[in-house]
Amino acid sequence: MIDVVIPGYKRLQLKHLVMDYNGTIACDGSLVAGVEELVNRLSRDLEVHVVTADTFGKATRALADLTTRVLILPIDNQDQRKREYVENLGSVFTVCIGNGKNDRLMLKTAELGIAVIGREGLAVEALLSADIVCDNILSALALLTNTGRLIATLRS
Repeated sequence: MIDVVIPGYKRLQLKHLVMDYNGTIACDGSLVAGVEELVNRLSRDLEVHVVTADTFGKATRALADLTTRVLILPIDNQDQRKREYVENLGSVFTVCIGNGKNDRLMLKTAELGIAVIGREGLAVEALLSADIVCDNILSALALLTNTGRLIATLRS
């Protein structure tokens, strides 16, 4: 668990990390360099989940060496399915990272939502649903390995 008190904001007691795949931790279906190391490091403190439509059909193979649960979603109602997944885990204990329009509901539902601007862009709806925006996935994951960054960003 990651337990951090953010002055003037709230206490985060995070047990789950839920991430989108394409556009978030992968570009064109391939993992972004450095993600594997950070995800395996975070998996010591968090249960890591990847929820994806797997647009390029590469997610399961690419994630084989990661300590993560993978859920491949059907094409319909992905935004609602991602939100329901987070709710079933316990949204109050969950941090989500995503970039797409279909990530907006999970970002809003999670206790902490992080939007990522990657090479595949960031949907405006995802941006508006997030608590924090990062310019890349490595910076987003580093917020969780160095919680002082969370405090610096979210304190009031």
